[in-house]
Amino acid sequence: MFPLKAATRPVARQGLWVGFATGLYGLSFGALSVAAGLNVWQTLLLSALLFSGGSQFALVGVVAAGGAGAAAVAASSLLGLRNGFYGLQVARLLQPRGWRRAVAAQLTIDESTAVALAQPDDERARVGFWATGLSVYLFWNAMTLAGALLGNALGDPKAWGLDAAASGAFIALLWPRLGTRAARGVALAAAVVALLATPLVPPGIPILLAALVAVLAGARPGLAGRSDVLDETPAP
Repeated sequence: MFPLKAATRPVARQGLWVGFATGLYGLSFGALSVAAGLNVWQTLLLSALLFSGGSQFALVGVVAAGGAGAAAVAASSLLGLRNGFYGLQVARLLQPRGWRRAVAAQLTIDESTAVALAQPDDERARVGFWATGLSVYLFWNAMTLAGALLGNALGDPKAWGLDAAASGAFIALLWPRLGTRAARGVALAAAVVALLATPLVPPGIPILLAALVAVLAGARPGLAGRSDVLDETPAP
């Protein structure tokens, strides 16, 4: 799907490792989904078709708490809306056509977008997106199956640290992007908005509000574009 040149191989390896780390979190989802009352096939279809970790956990969380199907879908959809923001950047970057457009839409998630936007040029960004998206998809679905089959044999997924695997990988990707004063300011403002909103609004809304902070910051003339913030002189 993309050429692997000498300059792009490190990016592909990075995507593979991000996929592996994120995929481990699928063990937790598979086990929790079955514990919530879904069967193995339903759990697998959620990972294969919905393929958005936060949305999947929100859905099974509502189901486990006895919520109605409509409430589960609403909570899942709120968290999934963030992928729409990602799609705006990814579509511009990849410019996919035909069947690749549908595949790219399915693979547009936190990790694939983060790896792509962290690259210094478009070629490596494209390799980063595809390598990460495909590896996350494969590992996530494989580990979902393992978690669903093992079920309660895993015990509490938090005891294994699986609840932090995806978050840790995402923070590791985000950290190098905070080398400038502008980037740190946007990240801090988004974090504060999310924290303040969490006890006041339904699940999913804080993430959207935090994303809106970044969108508004990116709309400023001095911060527009992916490379502007990267090229800005780091603060002393």
